[in-house]
Amino acid sequence: MGAESVFRCELTKEMIVKKSMVILGVAMVALSGWTAEGWLTDFEAAKKKAAAENRKILVDFSGSDWCGWCIRLDEEVFQQPEWKTYATNSLVQVLVDFPRDKSGQSEAVQKQNDALGKKYKVRGFPTVLLLDEEGKELARTGYQRGGPSNYINHVKELLEQAE
Repeated sequence: MGAESVFRCELTKEMIVKKSMVILGVAMVALSGWTAEGWLTDFEAAKKKAAAENRKILVDFSGSDWCGWCIRLDEEVFQQPEWKTYATNSLVQVLVDFPRDKSGQSEAVQKQNDALGKKYKVRGFPTVLLLDEEGKELARTGYQRGGPSNYINHVKELLEQAE
């Protein structure tokens, strides 16, 4: 084995280690309770964050891969820049998802979601709850037509009525 082969071998090992570190980092973020868009999946972490930041909690009970109204709410409101700006500055968001394909959810998240669905007596999807930092229900809603501006105003009204 010449010096060039040894160099290639060492370079390959270094590349494998770097790629492994990237994969590990992505996995740690995924398992930490955060979703891609800043939504938490860990309800207890959301309550702590809400208490620390003096914010209300918005919980979206969704069937993300089968519920048409849930998909519309996500696409028409929650994925829009106007909503993201409002929510980032005003709320702690929690996604409590009940997908048909559960391969992307840990068993712990599935158990938590089932318990939350029972606790808050969720009967249909989407159900959107506004909670205080202790998890007390302040208001309940669902899909609303009109896009992010309308939904922001709707949430603000619900929170004002709850005070």
